[in-house]
Amino acid sequence: MNTIPTVSTFRVLKHRKAILKNPLPFHHTNFEKLGDTFKVKIGPSGTIVFTRSPEFIKQILQKKHKKYHKSTLQTKDLAKYIGKGLLTSNGEHWRTHRRMVQPAFHKKKLEGLLGIMSKAIRKELQHIVSGVPKDVYPLMGDLAFQVVAQSLFSRDDIQDEIAELKKITDTNQLMLIREMRQPYLNWWFNLSGAIDRHLGYSREARQLLNTIIEERIASDEEKDDLLDILLKARYEDGTPMSRNQLIDEVLILFTAGHETTANALGFTLFLLAKNEDKQQKAFENIARVDLQGDDYLEQLKAFSYIKQCVEEGMRLYPPAYYIDRVSIETDEFEEHTIPENTMLLLAVYELHRDPSFWDSPDAFRPERFDPKNKKDFSNYYYPFGAGPRMCVGNNFAMYEMILTIAHVLRKYRLSTPMKDIEINPLISLKPAEVNIHFALREPTVS
Repeated sequence: MNTIPTVSTFRVLKHRKAILKNPLPFHHTNFEKLGDTFKVKIGPSGTIVFTRSPEFIKQILQKKHKKYHKSTLQTKDLAKYIGKGLLTSNGEHWRTHRRMVQPAFHKKKLEGLLGIMSKAIRKELQHIVSGVPKDVYPLMGDLAFQVVAQSLFSRDDIQDEIAELKKITDTNQLMLIREMRQPYLNWWFNLSGAIDRHLGYSREARQLLNTIIEERIASDEEKDDLLDILLKARYEDGTPMSRNQLIDEVLILFTAGHETTANALGFTLFLLAKNEDKQQKAFENIARVDLQGDDYLEQLKAFSYIKQCVEEGMRLYPPAYYIDRVSIETDEFEEHTIPENTMLLLAVYELHRDPSFWDSPDAFRPERFDPKNKKDFSNYYYPFGAGPRMCVGNNFAMYEMILTIAHVLRKYRLSTPMKDIEINPLISLKPAEVNIHFALREPTVS
């Protein structure tokens, strides 16, 4: 790795306060100065390789994916709070459970969930307040969490439990961010009891989920929701998932299934509010569609421009702005040797805004994703990752976001007093706030 340009430990420490708040500008400066791949020295022996090279990213995620695993950031640090599910496992454990969970997110299965999804979206959007600018991000967080909860459990009588699950999920994420960005304080987090306290919250969440699962089994009721599918999933020998494993997978769905979607919705709504011409085009895309009908699949097919808006929103603000991997054996890329046990961070945010691949990369142009004229972006567009570990819920998330934006724009005209949006990079890329003014539209004839 001696051929890879290096950012010194001294420089990291010099900028530690800015990095803690938002590491993206610091790393952008490094990319512009040092090129598409560089390494950061962390202490006397620690090294992290950063890359925005599309060829290197494709090699890591696809061509030579077997040489790379998810890092301990997820398999250890995150896993201690949400268990060993798809997001936080490697190797045979991951492969086995990916095969079990994958059928739950097959397009045919998702079609059966669209009614549940649409109902949850409409219910949450009733909380929109028109007339004054309001931070819409908390609403999008609640909406995304409710969509996951209803798709899993199909129950309206567990709102208190769902609210508690969301509170625990959000609280533990903030703790994990502190651990990741302030590793030099881990001794204090342990000594002060902060980590034990948050692990206690995780145990509370697991008990809540276990009670809900027990009630479903005792009811002997089939609802054909995600929980039913997971309860019916079987290993090759015909045995079901253990209760602990089932709870791990459900916790993963809550954690990964609501945060990233809420973030993408917040950013996309801001972009539409900021670009009136794109918003009008999106409204015209849905104006003649009957949103009260129950042919949800046809609705989704009709919302082609809404889909382009979501895709462009995730280009500019990818929820998974960095993808972490660790090499499990030595690899080669160009003139660089990547030793075993090297930590790598794949800079999706940088790649999505690289002018080498995108015309006017900072502009909101949904038209670039029009099937009639869009290029093959697969080598430098990774909103859901790529390769065997591509997000299992990508279609679920897209359906949810398209339906949400369609329902919002059908009823409201959006504007914003914000000149720009401040980002808050946590585990996923989050907007600090999204102040939107919702003005009721005149009723239209479907």
